[in-house]
Amino acid sequence: MKLRLGMIGGGQGSFIGAVHRMAAALDGLYELTAGAFSSNPATSRATGQELGLDAGRVYDSYQQLLEQEAQRPAAERVQVVSIVTPNHLHFAPAKMALELGFDVVLDKPMTFSLAEARELAAVVQATGRRLCLTHTYTGYPMLKEARHLVASGALGTVRKVYVEYPQGWLSSFEEGNADNKQAAWRTDPARSGVAGAMGDIGTHAFNLAEYVSGLEVSQLCADIHTVVPGRQLDDDGAVLLQFTGGASGVLVATQVAAGEENNLRLRIYGEKGGLEWQQADANTLLVKWPDRPTEVRRTGAGYLCAAARHNSRIPPGHPEGYLEAFANLYRNFALTLRADLGGPPAPPEAADYPGIRDGLRGMAFIETVIASGRSTQKWTDFPAIESLEQRT
Repeated sequence: MKLRLGMIGGGQGSFIGAVHRMAAALDGLYELTAGAFSSNPATSRATGQELGLDAGRVYDSYQQLLEQEAQRPAAERVQVVSIVTPNHLHFAPAKMALELGFDVVLDKPMTFSLAEARELAAVVQATGRRLCLTHTYTGYPMLKEARHLVASGALGTVRKVYVEYPQGWLSSFEEGNADNKQAAWRTDPARSGVAGAMGDIGTHAFNLAEYVSGLEVSQLCADIHTVVPGRQLDDDGAVLLQFTGGASGVLVATQVAAGEENNLRLRIYGEKGGLEWQQADANTLLVKWPDRPTEVRRTGAGYLCAAARHNSRIPPGHPEGYLEAFANLYRNFALTLRADLGGPPAPPEAADYPGIRDGLRGMAFIETVIASGRSTQKWTDFPAIESLEQRT
């Protein structure tokens, strides 16, 4: 049984829309059925035609898509709505979709503000619908293995967390280039929100640090910069982190590291050992010990934990990367939803996808890190987040 998928955003020229469609298609669990791909109706129709959709299921606005799909017979209407718009257009379509009975896949960060995130969390709780937030990197098999190692106590009590995400694509004033739509909206406070680099990639680094360590940030101290002249939002920053339980950490996110691509890297050190992973060699996890050689653990191996094996598709030595990690989120969400609909029971590993709580903490990170960067006090308490949906 394929789930019928509708998409909001992701029209011609969209990077992330195409990624979502490839990820959803990889395991054959979804069928793209409908879409409102752009606020420009002509672009939406042209995108739908390119994708081979029925013209009657390609809509001029997200409101039209959601209202008309909700009126279709249950056996025809879309079941899941994927929202792949800029940040300022996350909340309203997600709220409307949930209230009309659709489950939602939502690109990160979850909303434009923490206030919107709290309201959206309340909608999820009230409607009983499910929401998957696409924090891509948690889908990598070797980060599942890293999380398992920490949770099992193999490294002992976590003492130190280092996470860094350097990019170089905004080293110059790319938003001045009329052809660079990605730079234009990501550096525009009206569409991106209060943060630039910290909202765009800093949230990924933050999410990864908490996901793998199993800890939550309680305080942070941020040094935030706007390096490129004329830019309206931050493009560089470093953050000291204090976690519950006493561990400390460092987070670096920059988009002005000229020559860097997407060199995401995580290191965690406990009292007994440490681990290291980087996206440039995503199939490898290094596990370090003080009294024996470093272990090299590899994707696809039989000795990995159940979650790592579940999120791998091919034998060792065949690279699995960004698209497969992205697809793991879609697959786990689909397996969960199919079980809800009376299909086969979902394996326990399918429950491991980012949800509302991740979104709330991500928005709290954005607002807290910018407030700390502007403050003379510097160390800033992380706001309390309600115990709503965990990773369901």
